[in-house]
Amino acid sequence: MKRRDLLKSAALVLPAAGFPAAGFEAFALGQVAVLPPTGGFHPVEAGQDRFGETHSLGYSTILFKAVPRETNGGLLLIEHKNLMKGGPPRHFHLHQEEWFYVMEGEVLFQVGDSRTTLRAGESILGPRGIPHAFSGVGEKLAHMLIAFTPAGKMEEFFRYVAVPNGPKMDAEVFARYEMQYVGPPLVA
Repeated sequence: MKRRDLLKSAALVLPAAGFPAAGFEAFALGQVAVLPPTGGFHPVEAGQDRFGETHSLGYSTILFKAVPRETNGGLLLIEHKNLMKGGPPRHFHLHQEEWFYVMEGEVLFQVGDSRTTLRAGESILGPRGIPHAFSGVGEKLAHMLIAFTPAGKMEEFFRYVAVPNGPKMDAEVFARYEMQYVGPPLVA
């Protein structure tokens, strides 16, 4: 029996047993089973991708540092190198928090209606459900880390779009990976 089916059955049985069913399924589905991670116990060298791959978004190169299969789906960590002017369209995630940490250079962020420029050592959170976007600014190429938690479908998204002559990041592509397209990329 699949977990979701089991939870639906429990939601039907619990009221008969004297337990309130309202909200049980949502509560239970939000719980994370603790399973042993699968790998990820070796270091990833500076400037390297965990799998020795290269992924280009056009405005930056991304490197996978920690992936969902290593964290029981709890985390995807990527490194953006050579981030230039330009960036992803404004969007929001239905299920992930997205945390940005600038390592070098300057990056313009918009989270909700607020715009700010971050420099090396500064970070900002893009909470789920809040539109956000970023763009490299300044003379020097930027470098940053981005973490998604839980990981959701983000690794698959990057594997789909970060290829030579990759697809346009539009509403259809974003929806396929549980995000919502809001508008065009930031203009610095």
